[in-house]
Amino acid sequence: MILVTGATGNIGTELVAQLSDSGKRVRALVRDPQRATLPAGVEAVVGDLNQPESMAEALDGVDGMFLMPGYAGMHELLARAKKAGVQQVALLSGGSAALEDMGNAVSRYMTQSERDVRESGLAWTFLRPRSFMSNALRWLPQLAVGDVVRAQFSEVRVAAIDPGDIAAVAAAALTGGGLEGRVLELTGPQALLPADQVAVLARVLDRPLVCQNLTNEETVAELEASMPSEYVEAFVSFFVDGTLDESKVHPTVHEVTGRDPRTFEQWARTLVAAFEAATP
Repeated sequence: MILVTGATGNIGTELVAQLSDSGKRVRALVRDPQRATLPAGVEAVVGDLNQPESMAEALDGVDGMFLMPGYAGMHELLARAKKAGVQQVALLSGGSAALEDMGNAVSRYMTQSERDVRESGLAWTFLRPRSFMSNALRWLPQLAVGDVVRAQFSEVRVAAIDPGDIAAVAAAALTGGGLEGRVLELTGPQALLPADQVAVLARVLDRPLVCQNLTNEETVAELEASMPSEYVEAFVSFFVDGTLDESKVHPTVHEVTGRDPRTFEQWARTLVAAFEAATP
């Protein structure tokens, strides 16, 4: 039995489907089983990663676990998992974990999550994806009112990755892929600017989209309206000060899965319906 936390998120949805399709027994951690859309045969279970005591049912009989990072009580959760008989963990982390910058809010929770897993005594694999291609979905409200896309961190090239490719690597880690003790740097096949992504969407959707590059000051103002200041400072450190380079392309997805990771255009074509629904 494999427990997938974050089972209805961008990665979790893909991972649940891939594991289920391969015939694995899957348990999906969800907030509301009545609203969760899961493949036939997948067991839905309720639990809160911030409250390890709520996870007893979810952990019962589980061999492997896909674990989201950054939750309070991670150390206790892992102790409970080990006691329940969990053998291995595939932890979703990120490139900023390598910085071990405990003064940076994002790097701190990634770093601490990796440390907690290392200290748990469980077999582990760390997945360190760069930015997700699905971040482009944040442009849907803009696409719904016009053809201009306001792009944050416009001068930053990112080798964004399809969440489905992250899920494929996670599935390999949890099903005997021989990846125990590995730190896996995960990227897509191309390092693109936001304007490059907008150009791809324009081609896929056959719309005259225009990328409006925001200044760093405009970007910070938008971020401050949507998230706590410590996270704004973290992203400014990464992408303005340049403490995190997400432009380097890694071959890991191909090495683990035997196939190339999807390009941004391939990913976008799988979500044409969502993008086309955002039409003025």
